Amino acid sequence: MPDSLRDRLSRYRQIKLTVTGRVSKRPISIPVWFVLEDDTLYLLPVQGSDTQWYKNVLKDPKVRIDARGAEAQLKLMPITDAAQVSLVVEKFRDKYGAEDVKRYYSKFDVATHARMP
Repeated sequence: MPDSLRDRLSRYRQIKLTVTGRVSKRPISIPVWFVLEDDTLYLLPVQGSDTQWYKNVLKDPKVRIDARGAEAQLKLMPITDAAQVSLVVEKFRDKYGAEDVKRYYSKFDVATHARMP
């Protein structure tokens, strides 16, 4: 992974995620929170399995992330095991605070992860 991307991920709270629309086939970009731990990037859909970008990733797992100009192509893999999802939720609470996670996230049934290049 380019140093500039890892550096930016260590400093920023939000990245831009670009997925391919499962119906439109067009790129769709949205801001998301993330946790980077070692070489694994975790994303937690705000409405769990009802989140549109998550549904798109199930159809096409290839995504692009952009941390203010430092980009990478990744393959997002779903996490559906409840115990594993809970671990990801804890990582988000540690980074963003339990109150903000409670405020913005409404369903905790899935998460995603990707190996960083």
